Amino acid sequence: MTIQEAQKIIDNWIKEKGVRYFNELTNTTILMEEVGELARIVSRKYGEQSFKEGEKDLDLADEIADVMWVLICIANQTGVDLTEALKKNIDKKNSRDSRRHLDNKKLR
Repeated sequence: MTIQEAQKIIDNWIKEKGVRYFNELTNTTILMEEVGELARIVSRKYGEQSFKEGEKDLDLADEIADVMWVLICIANQTGVDLTEALKKNIDKKNSRDSRRHLDNKKLR
C-alpha cells in the first residue's frame, strides 16, 4: 500500500470505528507512548538490557506499525500529505546532507 492509501484507510477507520480523532495533544502523547514501547523492545533485543518476565513475546513490527498509525493520525488531522512531506524531506536531505555522512571520518 502507498502512504496515501494508508492515510485514507486510517482516516476511514477513525471515522467508521474510532468515532473521531483524539485531539492533537492527546495523539502526540500517544505517539510518545508508542515510541517508548518500541524503544523498550529495541533496547532489549539489540541493546544491553535484558527482557523482563513476560516481555519475550513483544513484537517489534507491531510496535513500529503502532508508531506509524499514530503519526498518520496526526498527519491526517493536521492536513499533512505524508507523501509530499516525505518527498520534500528527502530532497532537503539530498541537498543539505549530500556529502555530510560521506565526509564524516567517524563513520569510516
